[in-house]
Amino acid sequence: MKAVIQRVTKASVTIDGERVAKINDGLLVLLGIANDDILEDIEWLSKKISNLRIFDDANGVMNLSLIDKKSNIIIVSQFTLHASTKKGNRPSYIRAAKPDIAIPLYKKFIQQMENEIGRKVQTGKFGADMKVALINDGPVTIIIDSKNKN
Repeated sequence: MKAVIQRVTKASVTIDGERVAKINDGLLVLLGIANDDILEDIEWLSKKISNLRIFDDANGVMNLSLIDKKSNIIIVSQFTLHASTKKGNRPSYIRAAKPDIAIPLYKKFIQQMENEIGRKVQTGKFGADMKVALINDGPVTIIIDSKNKN
């Protein structure tokens, strides 16, 4: 499971002209689910994201988490995070989980994140053509892969 985590001052998701998610200060997480992802990946990654100290404290030091700040989060499914560009110029998405595997894991990840932070999580729509807008704060962008816990 891969996540691109962006600290934002604003973020939104629009589908077919309708805004389905909108937050101010918080996190926008792009989530890629692979064929070999399991419940352990969900638990580890949701805990890591919710406790990641990437928000400034009173001294301007990144020392506060999403939980500490009580900030909001949008989670957007993005299979292209598992693109392989090893051969040629057309990315291969063979490592990305198919919908029958990915959708239940995506829903479980959202539920687990809600449990971690104690509030509702906003989302895009799995498989939809989404327009994601954001103002990256910092910019702070962190990539985490549950298969590479270093």
